[in-house]
Amino acid sequence: MKEQLKQKTIYQCTHKVPNGGIKTYLSSLYDYQIDGVSDRIITSLENIEQSQCKLLHIHLPEILEEITGECPVIYTIHGPGTFCPSLTQYLTARKSCCDRKMSYLKCTWGHLVDNCGSRRPENVVRDLKRAFWEKNLINKLRIPLIAASKYMHGQLIKNGFSADRITTLYFGIPIPKTDTEPLTRDTHRQQRILFAGRITPVKGLNWLLETLTQTDRCIQLDIAGDDYDRSKMEKLSKQLGLSDRVTWHGWCNPEQLDELYQQCFALIFPSVWPEPAGMVTLEAYAHHRPVVASSVGGIPEHISNGQTGILVPPHDSKRLASAINELATNYQKARYMGEQGYSLLLEKFTIDFHAKGLQKIYERTIEDFETKN
Repeated sequence: MKEQLKQKTIYQCTHKVPNGGIKTYLSSLYDYQIDGVSDRIITSLENIEQSQCKLLHIHLPEILEEITGECPVIYTIHGPGTFCPSLTQYLTARKSCCDRKMSYLKCTWGHLVDNCGSRRPENVVRDLKRAFWEKNLINKLRIPLIAASKYMHGQLIKNGFSADRITTLYFGIPIPKTDTEPLTRDTHRQQRILFAGRITPVKGLNWLLETLTQTDRCIQLDIAGDDYDRSKMEKLSKQLGLSDRVTWHGWCNPEQLDELYQQCFALIFPSVWPEPAGMVTLEAYAHHRPVVASSVGGIPEHISNGQTGILVPPHDSKRLASAINELATNYQKARYMGEQGYSLLLEKFTIDFHAKGLQKIYERTIEDFETKN
């Protein structure tokens, strides 16, 4: 029997209770409380009376095949899996981002030769099937898409999605409830930098550790995060003679992360894969801290180079070390960039800005659906 939902209500939908960035994003939306949006997450549409819904906002692809077309639907693209079978767009063997259009031949080559994903034949087949299934289903449904950056927007068009169905809407974050202060001289003298994120190869922590040996020895690195590559990175840290300069904090709750931001003079964001957006940049801005980051993917769209942070080419240790040393020795510049970052956050990257943009997309999608039906 079909479940009756509240009429004229908008629902967020995933095929499972989300974790990571999607969970954080949805939590922010619920805290904001957009008018007409339910605080319930729908994980399956199989027994839902979709005609009762005002709109369904999809966040993970598996639930797409349950759409009946009885109500308006939009789909937010949270990562490159829609057009990249390996989910990373990163060619490990080449140490470079992938700029190929998705195809069976090129992506098979990428897996087997460029090591962008698993080399096991059964996994290559699985990855290709998943990506092309999602692409073909989206094109069949012809639903509006939301891209988190102009970079993602361009990649979707490049890979065969209609430009008139894609809207770029930057993600936003809430302003911290606790007071944050611009960088002080005392904090700057502590000479601490911060890495916050998953410890996986594409996040570039190995590059950062190798670069740290080229910076002033008084600079200390705090690492907030964990994942399967941590033990390997801890071993690398010891091999490089950095044991007395690196502190491993593991996963941190918001309060712990706030404290780490308050005691650093800059956030280092050394991802080597093309991040769709890079929410950690906005977190740094919320704490009045500048960002030193890789110029890949959607990251540059969140950073005004030389104003709110410094962009460097991926894997360029000399440039990365120079940027870190520059902020470490120039308090006024580090403070100025942090203040500019906070201003940029308030201007275009708050959850308020994002939610208002989302409301406009909801209204337009509902109006278009009603006109066609």
